[in-house]
Amino acid sequence: MAHFAELENNIVTRVVVVHNNELLDSNGIEQETNGIAFCQSHFGTPNWLQTSYNGNIRKNYASIGHTYDPNRDAFIPPKPFASWLLNEDTCQWVSPVSYPTDGKRYNWNEETVSWVLSEYQEVN
Repeated sequence: MAHFAELENNIVTRVVVVHNNELLDSNGIEQETNGIAFCQSHFGTPNWLQTSYNGNIRKNYASIGHTYDPNRDAFIPPKPFASWLLNEDTCQWVSPVSYPTDGKRYNWNEETVSWVLSEYQEVN
């Protein structure tokens, strides 16, 4: 099954599943353009792009609210905090301070731009 994201002003408004047979050209090769044409005719809206669960297409799986960046040809999730930075390789947001590696749980505090020990810790 193939997945296609509907875009409005480069914002994902829905994601649909399309049977792989709809993508096949006359030589039996899957073509994104065929899937886009199927979505356009079936849903009546013009702007569609293929996405994939494993990130093989456009860096990240598209979800509602993600932005499509045509320069990076990538779906980018909403920025979780103002201080976070975009990793250009993955197109994922990363904190400006590395997550602690002591095995404890932390929450991000935007006010202090730091990880704060969570009051909820796993009980062994």
